[in-house]
Amino acid sequence: MARVVLNGITKTFQNQTVVKGIDLVVPDGSFTVLVGPSGCGKSTTLRMIAGLEQATDGEIQIGDQIVNDVPPGKRDVAMVFQNYALYPTMNVYDNIAYGLRNRGVSKKECKVLVEEIAEVVGLTPYLARKPAQLSGGQRQRVALARAMVKKPKVFLMDEPLSNLDAKLRNQMRVELTSLHKQLGSTFIYVTHDQVEAMTMGDQIVVMSEGNIMQVAAPMDLYQEPENLFVAQFIGSPAMNIIPAEGDIQTLWGFRPEKAMLLPGTGADVPLENMITLRGKIISREILGADSLYYVDTEKGRVVVKVDTDQAVDIPADLRVGVPVAHLYVFDRDTGKRLLRKEGYAFSSLAGGMV
Repeated sequence: MARVVLNGITKTFQNQTVVKGIDLVVPDGSFTVLVGPSGCGKSTTLRMIAGLEQATDGEIQIGDQIVNDVPPGKRDVAMVFQNYALYPTMNVYDNIAYGLRNRGVSKKECKVLVEEIAEVVGLTPYLARKPAQLSGGQRQRVALARAMVKKPKVFLMDEPLSNLDAKLRNQMRVELTSLHKQLGSTFIYVTHDQVEAMTMGDQIVVMSEGNIMQVAAPMDLYQEPENLFVAQFIGSPAMNIIPAEGDIQTLWGFRPEKAMLLPGTGADVPLENMITLRGKIISREILGADSLYYVDTEKGRVVVKVDTDQAVDIPADLRVGVPVAHLYVFDRDTGKRLLRKEGYAFSSLAGGMV
């Protein structure tokens, strides 16, 4: 196990800077997830930690060692790739053992280590099979086992579940978090999927355009986003953003599940501690227990998430109600969150129509 520290890490390809002087501490034994849209620099950051890319500037520390000039094979990390990178002519046993043999591990010790790891990841019955005889999930377990058998200080994973179908991805998420708890090792995991990040990580690093936008635990990111990007990237469906009433410099945000659908009748009657938006339902998506309503309002289209049992006629004139306590305030120009949602000067608007 080891802590990983990035100090002012920058990466430039030709004239394009893709990682822009980031600072990050990955705690020892954590499951840290780098998440963001394609091209945000998360995979490049992971590859710099692995030594597969050289940092243009800054310092990378793994444990007590500065590793900028240390070759990848000497950094005591193991990387799992999106495409598994298995040897098709070798069976599962030999794929797992390959790295150990290259390091000169004895045949006897190699057998013990491979069988131990195969048991951990549930591959014991498949050790004699070739990769082509395995399912996608089993091949991914082989790739994990090959990394784990070396017992590195840090596991690096670059979108390892992206080639799996939805059901298998869900299963492998559970297996990976379980493995992390078993091993107690430091995991650094890259994904573009915020649901994957929220369900797996204990520390999430949100990136955009080569910058770190926020580092926090999953629920802290969700409940206390520091900026507009994080507020809209984390959460499904995304946070609704509307122009603030009476202030052209700010935007208001609210989560779809914190809003409610109210009858259109009595629309001029104010509701205490709530802002309301007149609107009309244009569509509904039934997700099972929950439904998403898409509502056109005078401040733009918003999404409201409610229990499917709360049937609303379509089309229907109504109001979208949002408790003041659940409103977020952002600077329109910088995207920075200005104030905590509690205590903002909504008092003159609470109960008022928007």
